[in-house]
Amino acid sequence: MPTETTMPLIPPSPLPTAACNAHCHVVGPRAQYALPADASYRPVQDAPKEDLFALNDRLGLQRCVIVQSSAHGQDHRVTEDAIASRPADYRGIALLPVDCSDAELRRLDQAGFRGVRFNYMGHLARSAPIADVIAFGGRLEALGWHLQLHGDPQRVLVDFAPLLRRSPVPVVIDHLGRIDASLGLAQPAFQALLRLLDDRRFWVKVSGCDRITRQGPPYDDALPYAAKLVAEHGDRVLWGNDWPHPNHAEAVVDEALIAGLVPRLAPTAEARQRLLVDNPQRLYRFEERTA
Repeated sequence: MPTETTMPLIPPSPLPTAACNAHCHVVGPRAQYALPADASYRPVQDAPKEDLFALNDRLGLQRCVIVQSSAHGQDHRVTEDAIASRPADYRGIALLPVDCSDAELRRLDQAGFRGVRFNYMGHLARSAPIADVIAFGGRLEALGWHLQLHGDPQRVLVDFAPLLRRSPVPVVIDHLGRIDASLGLAQPAFQALLRLLDDRRFWVKVSGCDRITRQGPPYDDALPYAAKLVAEHGDRVLWGNDWPHPNHAEAVVDEALIAGLVPRLAPTAEARQRLLVDNPQRLYRFEERTA
């Protein structure tokens, strides 16, 4: 539970109009969208679009970016269906091979997708070599898409850094770079993330306080990292709740607690406007697809 010095778990005022949940997933229903036999992740329960819509609506999150779940692999029908249900306000991030056809890229663009995610976490590490990913980025440039990377901090933030700096498109780093909150702000991985962000092609999702924590709820050990990123790179930060929290250490994640972190890591109305509205608008281009 929050300590006495912890700020309230709900924003002191409603979230800004057009606030965006920039990182979440949908899974199933499996009767309609079966998981592939070789899925790297097989959740116990479905997480259908209706549940996501209800949660976002309850939290005051009008816009949303659905990241294709590794549970469904490269079968994007479940994410396409969710976007099509709310085409003005929902976008997607794909999981694709680097030899994906240009025709498929154009089709997904029309369906509302705006980038491609590559996983380099141990349990998900099926992605192409990073040099191939950067080369693939050249094919995304004409679409206005970006690359999104999720992975081990040493690998992504340090080892990959020289090649990432060659990317022809923006690069979004997931979940605070998955750094270890117990190691302090001076740790090499977090300093490497800050150096990447000195290059304006790089963005970071300040989602994932609940993943980098070593203390557990209310994630007080993780908040200084997110707050520093918002304070120093506020024009290239994004927030999402990561629902339904795949492969999470906590059996049940408190959605009110996750949403309540927003005013703690972005304490001013201006910071929340950029984090939740202005930055997602620039990266995902919500105004370009209204039907």
